[in-house]
Amino acid sequence: MNPPVDEAELGTLFALSGPASAPAYERIKALVRAQIASGRWRAGDQLPSEHRLVDALGISRMTVNRALRELAAAGVVVRMMGVGTFVAPAKAASPLFEVRNIADEIQQRGHRHRTAVMFARREPVDRGQPLQREWPQESVFHSLLVHFDDDLPIQVEDRFVNPAEAPGYLDQDFAGITPNQYLSEVAPLVRGEHVVEAVQGSREDCRLLRIGRTEPCLQIRRRTWSASALVSVARLVHPGSRSRLEGSFGA
Repeated sequence: MNPPVDEAELGTLFALSGPASAPAYERIKALVRAQIASGRWRAGDQLPSEHRLVDALGISRMTVNRALRELAAAGVVVRMMGVGTFVAPAKAASPLFEVRNIADEIQQRGHRHRTAVMFARREPVDRGQPLQREWPQESVFHSLLVHFDDDLPIQVEDRFVNPAEAPGYLDQDFAGITPNQYLSEVAPLVRGEHVVEAVQGSREDCRLLRIGRTEPCLQIRRRTWSASALVSVARLVHPGSRSRLEGSFGA
């Protein structure tokens, strides 16, 4: 829902958002943060458009764009290309040291999970690709999925699976069961490995996550083994503005 604020009020809020000597883009950021902190603009609310802010505040589009870009980089807002700028939801927390089903994580937050399946197919192993170098087989199952938290894409899941450990993988309806859930049933996990990195998403990652090319992402490279063999190698990409990882230490 659009924040209930007219152009005259935007101008007044801008004038009150900091000393006149402060850079205009910083004052815009302060204005947005203040409206969010007050509860007037809530998670999911759409901000006034760049064009509307330019007209209401009497400043350049370049300045407005810089303010919104920096707010997006800080995780305060989410920018969707061709759609608009929205107040960011509270960052979704994922466990760092556990292998959990993303559908369960989202539903435990009281949100709706859904999956878009880009493809699921059998492919010859490409030894030149980082995710495929370990496979002794000549072919593997490969799936590419996007997981949604309500209507926001929250994770790109790019996964390779050992056909010997999960022969029915391609027969699953991944709109109704996640790969994690299926693999946990047919090849129970006995060991896992995470590598977590801050990365810039590929062009395709950014398109699927509806983010700009400059937005940082969290990437997890995950390998899991059953009692007998390597089961799955996955690359999980999260938009940095919508995600965080959590872990705990000690007894």
